[in-house]
Amino acid sequence: MRTLPVIDFSAFAPHGRKGEAGARHAVAEAMGKACRQNGFFLLANHGLDTNVTEQAFAQAAQFFDQPLAAKQRISIERSPCHRGWFGHGQEVLDAKAQAQGDAKEGLKIGRDLPLDHPLVAAGVPLHGPNQWPEQSGFKTAMQAAYAQCETLSRQLMQGFALSLGLDDTHFEPWLKLPMATLAPLRYPPQQDEALLGAGAHTDFGCLTLLMQKEEPGLEILTADGDWMAVPAAPDLLVVNIGDMMARWTHNKYASTRHRVVNRSGRTRHSMAYFFDPDAKADLSPLPNCLADGETGPDETATALEHLLMKIEQSFAYRQES
Repeated sequence: MRTLPVIDFSAFAPHGRKGEAGARHAVAEAMGKACRQNGFFLLANHGLDTNVTEQAFAQAAQFFDQPLAAKQRISIERSPCHRGWFGHGQEVLDAKAQAQGDAKEGLKIGRDLPLDHPLVAAGVPLHGPNQWPEQSGFKTAMQAAYAQCETLSRQLMQGFALSLGLDDTHFEPWLKLPMATLAPLRYPPQQDEALLGAGAHTDFGCLTLLMQKEEPGLEILTADGDWMAVPAAPDLLVVNIGDMMARWTHNKYASTRHRVVNRSGRTRHSMAYFFDPDAKADLSPLPNCLADGETGPDETATALEHLLMKIEQSFAYRQES
């Protein structure tokens, strides 16, 4: 059975010793190889605190178990910056094949910025406060999970930079206030083979961390056109790149279509962390990703412009507003 490569990240994670340039370059080379093949890999020794992750999973499960009316109090439609709860069918990741939307519910938790923050006061889209439920411990648990995922994502960006032959700090000027989102997700057991938990799609942003429980469901589309199931291994993180990294690398790194099919017969819980650069980050191809004489695309975009376009394609309430 085909499987994703497992990359030991101990040379980068907090317990890794600085100065081990050879070890860091070896990890970066493995990351680059995986990204050229299908853009997915499994990460071992990633440094995330299991207790922090488990607390976030427990809080998410408690929230999702509430009656519909309670969850609707923090509906994403009430948020001016795309934060809060969304229900079944509200996210449509593959409108052509599944116009009724995905068979899942989830939460969008972003960087919690106050109303007087300069970007919020200026009306920059997707920046602002979260909607928090009245659930003891929820906010604390989610902020702790968000913080450790951000730390790891910054380390991964160092690895991506090295894999592209750049200095490990190359992306840091675009990561002053990253647009990152933590998304706890719940998928019911799949009753209809044609109704997917998440329709086939590529991720919108730069990179994604996926934390899973015991129930599998993630499948990625291989170069042969087959769907490859990714086992659920709670001690390993699934990492994949999205459309922004593909744009930066002029598609040398693959943003690969994937989907969720929950055939486990049980409720599936997962938690995704989408790490995207600053709003004004220029997504034009990196110079060393263009061949001699090759030019980038005619149309350029900032990270915010790209993200807004993708969100508005997949959430009907954004189109209506």
